[in-house]
Order: sequence, then structure tokens, then C-alpha cells
Amino acid sequence: VQLVESGGGLVQPGGSLRLSCAASGFAFSSYVMSWYRQAPGKERELVATITRAGGSTNYADSVKGRFTISRDNAKNTVYLQMNSLKPEDAAVYYCQAYSPRQTSWGQGTQVTVSS
Repeated sequence: VQLVESGGGLVQPGGSLRLSCAASGFAFSSYVMSWYRQAPGKERELVATITRAGGSTNYADSVKGRFTISRDNAKNTVYLQMNSLKPEDAAVYYCQAYSPRQTSWGQGTQVTVSS
């Protein structure tokens, strides 16, 4: 199982970024996919989740209306579109693949929000 995040970087407050997580080595469409984030000195928190077929999504209250999670099962990729970014969104963002038998994590991608 391999998950590789990309798309992080430095963005000004109010800006946008699109994170991607490319999956390989497992049946991607059989896994619930999530994005988590962890800021320095804070616990890792759930940002967004999408079901296996993409029919249902859930978001942390702090990102509702600003972030959108999506997936392309043909490309084995999950995305996180982040709009109206705030300084408090700065963190390392991780994707997670979950099934009842296995949970896997990517290595993370850094998002910095600063003027």
C-alpha cells in the first residue's frame, strides 16, 4: 500500500490549494478515503472523508463550505480542494485509506498559509 500526497505549499490567506493523494498497491475503490491534518503542537485532526464510491462526504466544522474532498477511482486518486485558506489551516496534511482490515497513511504534504 502506498499513498503519496502532493500539492502543498505556501499560499496567502484567502488563497486556494488543491491537494492530491495518489494511491497504489491496493483496491482503491474499496477504501474510504480521508484527509487529516496536524499543526505543530496539536493532535492530528480529521478534515474530510469520502465514501468508497464518492457518494457521501463529511467535513470538520472548521472547513465546511471552504474545502471539498473528491475522488477519481479510475485514477486511484483522492483530492482536497481548499479555498479561502486561513492561517489556522496551516498544517501537514495526510491522506488516509481505511477499510475494516487495514488503515494506511501517506507521508504528508505541508501547507503554509501566510502573507
